[in-house]
Amino acid sequence: MSSGRSRSPGAARSAIAGALIVGVATLLVASCGARSPLASAEANGATADPCGDGTCAPNESCTTCFSDCGLCPGCGDGTCSENETCGSCVVDCGICDTCPDGACGGDETCGSCPLDCGKCPACGDGTCNAGFETCDGCPIDCGLCATCGNGTCDAAESCGSCPADCGVCSSCGDGSCEAPEDCLSCAPDCGPCAGCGDGACSGSLESCFSCPGDCGTCPGCGDGTCGGTETCASCAIDCGTCDACGDGVCGGSESCITCADDCGACGACDCKEQFCKIMQLCGATGPGCPSSCHTVSQEFMQCVCDSQLSGGCSAISMCFEDPGG
Repeated sequence: MSSGRSRSPGAARSAIAGALIVGVATLLVASCGARSPLASAEANGATADPCGDGTCAPNESCTTCFSDCGLCPGCGDGTCSENETCGSCVVDCGICDTCPDGACGGDETCGSCPLDCGKCPACGDGTCNAGFETCDGCPIDCGLCATCGNGTCDAAESCGSCPADCGVCSSCGDGSCEAPEDCLSCAPDCGPCAGCGDGACSGSLESCFSCPGDCGTCPGCGDGTCGGTETCASCAIDCGTCDACGDGVCGGSESCITCADDCGACGACDCKEQFCKIMQLCGATGPGCPSSCHTVSQEFMQCVCDSQLSGGCSAISMCFEDPGG
């Protein structure tokens, strides 16, 4: 039986920070890729039917891929039984100890650890597919879990499913809304969810943390300190207003790297000066970063800059094919 663990918001943030550096760096450096759900399935001999494709293949079951085959009977009864694991029943067994570590492996799937494996394809379609999607794996469809908002980052919660208790993930607040971030897990980057601002605190996604405009501020907000799990989106009076990309103002957390719409496109000089910041933003390792970021060619730096602006962090991997330019 594989179980998760309770974590403080600080511990959750530290884990995510380490996972981001390891996960994105391995994505970008050639031949060292972190495994996606598809890659994990291929490693297990299931190239045609990766977990999360909506089809319960012969080599899948409720214990190995509940996202395709449905949750096993008994999952959700509050007891992590012998036939349940952190990968098959997060609500009973908690999140796996390896989630997140930047690699989708072990018992992890897109349903049990979207932070490592990415969201399942159906997550985000606006419908909670009962028995296949859960509040911990896809809160944007299924709503927040009942324990979210109790002030404790419980074993089945993460920065992705309950930032109110666990704190936002380390990448949240960089000015760029990139998967697996969404309006629920990272309002500072992605903006509020639809319906927030209509004057009614309603729906399973709204709370004092996710929509203070409708639901009122959370306890502690307004004490003059931006502390705990507070963000610019949940408590602007303490944390300041969020820098919204596209509002025409180049805010403090924005730059030509994260928001060209507001700050303008990076030029050659900017790319040279911002090269290491891009590498740091994307959690990448490679030639010239961070100690000698001006020793690589201008062509390479320009490639990194242009690719990140047009396609996000994942797009800069093409530049590593010829780092010398």
